[in-house]
This record gives sequence, structure tokens and C-alpha cells, in this order.
Amino acid sequence: RDSGLRIAAFPCNQFGGQEPGCELDIKEFITKKYEFEPDLYSKVEVNGDNAHPLYKFLKEEQGGTITDAIKWNFTKFLVDRNGHVVKRYSPQTQPKDIVKDIETILNGAKV
Repeated sequence: RDSGLRIAAFPCNQFGGQEPGCELDIKEFITKKYEFEPDLYSKVEVNGDNAHPLYKFLKEEQGGTITDAIKWNFTKFLVDRNGHVVKRYSPQTQPKDIVKDIETILNGAKV
């Protein structure tokens, strides 16, 4: 956080019902399993007619492979300080594999 990095987590229960818990349970799980405390927001829908406006924007800015739909939990988006969506990462991309891109953005360079 001191460097300007914020991790925003938006739980979604649209993928096999994998996020049935309340926000407190979800935050506790994330904090223990991944050893960081994100800015956790209320559950949202990321696809369909009821998709949250943020996810509509993210998908418009960085479309997916074949379709723009979010295909599974843990799809990640890197957004710079100015609100520009820099890159979209698949659910299989591990957080450690994004570190170089994050450092590049924090240093003011382009990915």
C-alpha cells in the first residue's frame, strides 16, 4: 500500500456457487490462504444483464479470448493510477506471475 498498490477483491457467486459465504467469511479465507488483506467489496455479478458497471468497463477495455465474458473466478485486471485498464489475466495466472507488471506500472512505465 505504501507504494500505491491496492488490491480490490469483488467476490462473485456466478461460477459453480464457489462464493456462498458472507463478506466476512470470504475476507478471512483470503487473508489466511493468500496472506494478504485486500480491499474487499460486496458480492457482484460479473457477467450477464446484472453485471456490475465496473466489470462491464473492465471487459470493454480488456476483452477476453474468444468472448469478453469472465470465464471463471480469479480473473484479474491490472489498472494503473489513472484508471486505465492495462492488462487482463486469466484465472490460471498466479499472483506471483503479475509482480513484474505491477512493479513496472508502479515505476511509471508501460507494460
